[in-house]
Amino acid sequence: MSRTTTGPAGRGDQRRPSSTGPRRPQRLTPHDLFAQKLLAVLSGERPVHWMLGLTVGDAYEQLVRLAPRMPFRTRGTRPVVRSCRAAPLDRGIVEAAACIAAGEQVRAMAFRLEQGADLRWRCAAVELGGERVPA
Repeated sequence: MSRTTTGPAGRGDQRRPSSTGPRRPQRLTPHDLFAQKLLAVLSGERPVHWMLGLTVGDAYEQLVRLAPRMPFRTRGTRPVVRSCRAAPLDRGIVEAAACIAAGEQVRAMAFRLEQGADLRWRCAAVELGGERVPA
């Protein structure tokens, strides 16, 4: 009985090379993407004006008031989005909540996204840790 090998001549094992190859990065949902962007602004990594075209209504003004306090800035450990969940309210409207972690510290961030007539998502409101942004 002849034995069929799949490897090079002289190779004794029958394992095949991995076929996974390079993976494409997973496409982020709008709420995951905005959680990352808001964290970048509220940690001081990016300037507030970076969000100018990505906000509607009062959201930009809320960020202008929040950003100088840099509520997610930490010493040492870089803050990351631990999780982000979204709840669709209506067609083109999503409310999301994200857990932001920096070392042992975990904080909450809530935001609202609205989809415009151009089908682009924009942030319409931001809240941190259950506190509303002062007017």
